[in-house]
Amino acid sequence: MSTQPRCPHCRHFVYLDVLRCPNCAGELGYHIPTRQFVGLVHGRATVGDQVWYTCSNREWSCNWLVWENAPAGRCFSCRLTRRRPAADDTVALEKLAKTEEAKRRLLLQLSDLGLPITPWDVEEGGLGFDLLSSLSEGRPVMIGHANGIVTIDLAESLDDRREALRVRLGEPYRTMLGHLRHEVGHYYQNVLLVNDQLWARSRAIFGDERASYRDALDRHYRLGAPEGWADSFISEYATMHPWEDFAETFAHYLHITGTLQTAAAIGIHLDAAATNLRDTDVVPLDSYAAAPVQLLLADWEWLSQAFNRVNRSMGLGDLYPFTIAPPVREKLAFVHEIITRAPLSPADQLAAALREETEFA
Repeated sequence: MSTQPRCPHCRHFVYLDVLRCPNCAGELGYHIPTRQFVGLVHGRATVGDQVWYTCSNREWSCNWLVWENAPAGRCFSCRLTRRRPAADDTVALEKLAKTEEAKRRLLLQLSDLGLPITPWDVEEGGLGFDLLSSLSEGRPVMIGHANGIVTIDLAESLDDRREALRVRLGEPYRTMLGHLRHEVGHYYQNVLLVNDQLWARSRAIFGDERASYRDALDRHYRLGAPEGWADSFISEYATMHPWEDFAETFAHYLHITGTLQTAAAIGIHLDAAATNLRDTDVVPLDSYAAAPVQLLLADWEWLSQAFNRVNRSMGLGDLYPFTIAPPVREKLAFVHEIITRAPLSPADQLAAALREETEFA
């Protein structure tokens, strides 16, 4: 369902977060049902026979549009934010804008995967976000998930702060989008494991999530990851508790499928003869929903190596600094299975998510 975004005026490529086309300076809004940018006139656009307006948070860089008969002036993504900094905290709101950008990207990917998104204000335990800053709250903001609500510390949008934490915690990768993907993994574990059989299989693969989390947390920060952890886990943090192992694996599934989808959208194609990588070409798919996980992981193995080589040619660290060991492949296969058996197609999911603000539902 994902498309390569272009300016409707000049057809120039644009990134998902833009408010104006960098080429022709036309004012743009993102129309969620069609996944296209549309041109705006005085903050509004007509798509088909419907009128759409800019989100009321556009001044904080939200470029999504809102249907004229929507129950609120905020877009679907902004309505999922339950708590945010005070209106007069302009410094924190600047950080909020960058985090909301990552959240919109996350929601588009969840929709592409056909995953249900039930808002926190529609159903108890539904998905919502508390986006707060430890620099403004006067106390630490703990990144985490509880009963559908994902809490993110906006202070981590500061590169120096996030990088300091990444180094101190010994993490090869730490981004705001990474935090969001990990925390929604906790949410979707409860959403997608719909029966005792799936929970039993999950426990056989990841461990029993009913084990004491506090004890596991104390042990992890006192002793660190066990020796040889990379033989069975995707990251050191995944070793801490079965909950974290599932969430880390879920996040990596989103990393992998999201990057492959982008590679497919821009036409990346690894020529086997030219690159001498393997016997057949690597042509990433827009969606691996109907493909076996073996194909997804094989394509990712070669694409990630190519991306890592590009990064190194610029003097940067690897784009994907992780090794997928056989037990991790089994974990990713389980996540692939439960995601691709999710009951909603991307189109149905999108309609359900927008039922309160568009007649397309």
